Amino acid sequence: MTGAGANPPTPDLDLDLTVALTEAPGGPERTFTLARRPGHPPESNLPDPAGAVAAVERFGEGIFFPVPGPPMLCTQQYGGPQVAVVTGTFGGRQVHSRFSLTDGCEIARWHALAPLLGGISGSTGAV
Repeated sequence: MTGAGANPPTPDLDLDLTVALTEAPGGPERTFTLARRPGHPPESNLPDPAGAVAAVERFGEGIFFPVPGPPMLCTQQYGGPQVAVVTGTFGGRQVHSRFSLTDGCEIARWHALAPLLGGISGSTGAV
């Protein structure tokens, strides 16, 4: 994702998200939460709640609710077996999104929300 895919920050955005992260097929699932109500600090068990809120505010709309368009061409690369499923609400809208590292497009989505999903080698969440 580039700056063109980013959304301006929305400081009063109401968030209530749960991330179910599996590091490998058949492995244990770890669950993280991120909740924020307007005017209150985030409530979370993530290592960097402020970074997760910033990433979700910046990229969440486009990632959680993509606008249909032409098929994307994605590089055929493999980033790892990790899978994250994000459920909950983003600004009052229901979220149910699956993230993986199966190709270049999916890796870019993961990098955009790395503070929410868990960083991968070399990831800062910046795109």
